[in-house]
Amino acid sequence: MPDIETLITQVQEEAQREEFPIDVPIYKSANLEPTKPILYGGNLHSPLCFFGRDLGKDEVIAQQPLIGASGTMVRKGFYYSIHQQKAPTRKDLDETTIERVLLSNTVPYKPPGNKAYLVKVKKRFRPFLEQLFVFHWQGDQFITLGTEAFKWFATYGAKGELDSFFRQGDARYEDKLTVNLTATDDAGMTHAKAVTLLPLPHPSPLNQKYYAAFPEMLQKRLAQVEF
Repeated sequence: MPDIETLITQVQEEAQREEFPIDVPIYKSANLEPTKPILYGGNLHSPLCFFGRDLGKDEVIAQQPLIGASGTMVRKGFYYSIHQQKAPTRKDLDETTIERVLLSNTVPYKPPGNKAYLVKVKKRFRPFLEQLFVFHWQGDQFITLGTEAFKWFATYGAKGELDSFFRQGDARYEDKLTVNLTATDDAGMTHAKAVTLLPLPHPSPLNQKYYAAFPEMLQKRLAQVEF
């Protein structure tokens, strides 16, 4: 099993093996190598991972997932759940988040524009995320942000299980679902880990149906998480 730095190197080697859409100008403006992944941020010992779709401009610049407008809403909600007050400074907000949770995405790169990566791109990087979550992360609870992030886990449930769960309407944002996440080690052995999914809508201003309700929905979700 590779250590975490080796895993990150392997992700970059895969990105260099064959071209796929990356928002190169954003990386260049931040003086970053576009193929260097932003695989995760935060604490690998945390029981909770916030899991999003992919990186945005702010995430690339900060080299950290979930730090833009939507991610900041998540961080503010998490800070409030811990301290029962607003963060006095941005530094306090970010330090608490990084110390207490894991942050990651379905693909550790920023796509051009705001378009989700195709399934074939997600498939390329899936094995590395599996290793991150099964071998390196000590937790087992995911708060998924948006449909794409939740359905990334479809392959680990029974056939049609996640689709059926998602068709519950708003009840899907209150119920939990456990699936068996799997990862393959260097010897070709498959390892399984039971993880609990707690889906939420994506906290984007474009998501008019849920944007205003998201902070309260997040607090209810965090009350279900074991810390």
